[in-house]
Amino acid sequence: MDTTFKIPEESSDYPEWSDYVIERISAMMKKAIDEGNNRIFIRTNLKRGLPLENINKVAGPFVEAWALEQFEDLSNDPQNPYELIYVEAGKRLDPFDIILQFKRKRNSIDYVSANIDVKATAEDIETSGKSPNITSFARIRTAYVKDPDYIFIILSLKHKIYQEKEPSTGITNGIMEVVSHAVYDLKYVSSADLNYNPALGTGQLQIKDIHYAGIEKKTTWEFLQVLDAKYIKSHSKEAWLELAKKYKWIKEDE
Repeated sequence: MDTTFKIPEESSDYPEWSDYVIERISAMMKKAIDEGNNRIFIRTNLKRGLPLENINKVAGPFVEAWALEQFEDLSNDPQNPYELIYVEAGKRLDPFDIILQFKRKRNSIDYVSANIDVKATAEDIETSGKSPNITSFARIRTAYVKDPDYIFIILSLKHKIYQEKEPSTGITNGIMEVVSHAVYDLKYVSSADLNYNPALGTGQLQIKDIHYAGIEKKTTWEFLQVLDAKYIKSHSKEAWLELAKKYKWIKEDE
């Protein structure tokens, strides 16, 4: 392909920042689960309770809201040990659900932002959320071209559902309990564990099995080459070139 790519060059300390963010997020989720702050109570007026066979279809917003509140509560404490200073919910069409900002104090003070995509999976439903859509190919590729140090984190949260009937009314309420978590930097998910689904717009990136994704350290440019290869295999070089011109991934003569 006779084109001149815009090759993003990440900072030399990107791997350190990625590890830092993942460690902090994982520690915060572990704290919530270990201390029992991991339950979501769902009140209904249904005598039969929640439709458990379809609960995975509505669990995502509940679990996402729970995670957001855990982060917000910690950020409200200026002395929190995770150095988390700011939390913001993503907007409807954003590729992420939550933005976290950290203030790291070393020899100097550094700031880092991470974009979090929360994925909910039911522990007792084998296929629930196993291979979720993550984000669109064109959107995420463009984000990394614009910012080679873009940190896109996938936070996978497993949950269980319990039901409890109130003796006086016969109404059954639900308790959603977050029981485990996994945290991945999208750029470091192994090439073998990343799928490209051509459906929907420019196609969606997927993780084959979000519970057991392998890790493979890559530079931003290496990651984009992996994405391009998957897109081209599904479509063609010509289709890729049309997108590259549209989203300005290549240099063109004036």
